[in-house]
Amino acid sequence: MKKYFLSLLIVGTAFLNACTKTDKEVAQANLTETADPSKNIGTAKFYELSDGKIKLDIEMNFAARADSNVAVHFHEHGDCGNMGENTHGHWNPTKEAHGKWGSVAYHSGDIGNIMLDSKGHATLSITTDRWSIKDGDIKNIIGRAIIVHGGTDDYTTQPTGNSGPRVGCGVIEAVK
Repeated sequence: MKKYFLSLLIVGTAFLNACTKTDKEVAQANLTETADPSKNIGTAKFYELSDGKIKLDIEMNFAARADSNVAVHFHEHGDCGNMGENTHGHWNPTKEAHGKWGSVAYHSGDIGNIMLDSKGHATLSITTDRWSIKDGDIKNIIGRAIIVHGGTDDYTTQPTGNSGPRVGCGVIEAVK
C-alpha cells in the first residue's frame, strides 16, 4: 500500500511540475507605425514551448485603426524603412499559396486579420510548428518583419490577400 501511495505522489508531483512549467520567451518585435516609427502600436512575443512549437502572442493598441480589421503578415526582410516597403514580400519558405491560417493552403507568414476594438486594442495567439528560431533552419523567424496592413486580408488574392498599405512594422529579434 505504501508503494502505491509513493508512486501516486511521484506521478502527481511530476504532473504538477509539467503543468506549471513556464514557456521561455525567445523573440519579440515592437510594432510601430510606418508613417511615424516613434509611435508604438503593439508588441509580438514569441515563446518556445516544451514540445518544440513556437507560440506567438500579439497585443495591439492602435487607436488610429479602432473598430477595424487589420491584416498581419510576416515579411521577408527585417527592415521597416521606406514605410515598410523594405520588408519586401510575404515570408513564404514553403512556397505555398497565400491563404487563411490553418486552411489547406497558406504560407507560414499568413497570420491573418485582427479585429481592433473601439479603442484600437486587440490580442491574438497562435501556436505552430511552422516556425523556428534555429540558425540555418528554413523556418527561422528571427530577422523577419511583421507588417500590419491597413486593410483586411481576403485570403484569396495571390500573393498578398489584397491587404492594403503597410501601416505598421516590427522586426523579430531574438531575446537574449
